[in-house]
Amino acid sequence: MILASNDDGIQSAGLARLVGALEPMDRVVVVAPDRERSAVSHALTLGRPLRADEVKDGWYAVDGTPTDCVNLALNGLLEEKPWLVVSGINQGANLGDDITYSGTVSAAMEAVLLGLPAVAFSQVGRADFHYDQIADFARALVAKLRDRPLPPDTLLNVNAPEDACATGYAITRQGKRRYESAIIEKVDPRGRKYYWIGGDELDFVDDPGTDFAAIKRGLISVTPLHLDLTNYESRAAIEELGLQWP
Repeated sequence: MILASNDDGIQSAGLARLVGALEPMDRVVVVAPDRERSAVSHALTLGRPLRADEVKDGWYAVDGTPTDCVNLALNGLLEEKPWLVVSGINQGANLGDDITYSGTVSAAMEAVLLGLPAVAFSQVGRADFHYDQIADFARALVAKLRDRPLPPDTLLNVNAPEDACATGYAITRQGKRRYESAIIEKVDPRGRKYYWIGGDELDFVDDPGTDFAAIKRGLISVTPLHLDLTNYESRAAIEELGLQWP
């Protein structure tokens, strides 16, 4: 069995396309937010109870975050343990530093924290999404993972170029965003300022081998991620501070 979730909500066309691509190879159970939960990162709901409604056979809508959905599915809702968790297909890219905000990637992160391999799928763009190519790639990738599982504590972050124009794929590393123009300031009819975060198209550092560079070259980007955030290269510098306490 495969568990599917997302952050665009259970009615998302991307989720339906992902499930449709994978159902021929295995049973897929969906546990997804009951509405859009984009950019909620790895938020977990602790201050109120969660509700899960089976909207159709094997499809559960949860009034919580993507992390809630995966946690609830694996720790209480499902009687059978899935061998893989998939998230997406997200409407919009999850590249570089943006993965720290992404509910799509966070659903996959939660699976890894709970001991299961996971893959997050995203389609670059802002409108008129064409999922044919990334859905086909998802089917091929998951078929390979069924026979050769991911290494422990690993999730894959997969992004496809806009307009289904990919000419291949590349194994990449996480890139870096440039956030200089991330805030748009405007004035409402009553003269009060208001702000949009992330309103403009953001630039990126064009480093070879990154997810951004692959997308720019017209390739599907496949980035292996893990959840150990330790900066090992900085440990020596911190030790050299010579802090003595108490």
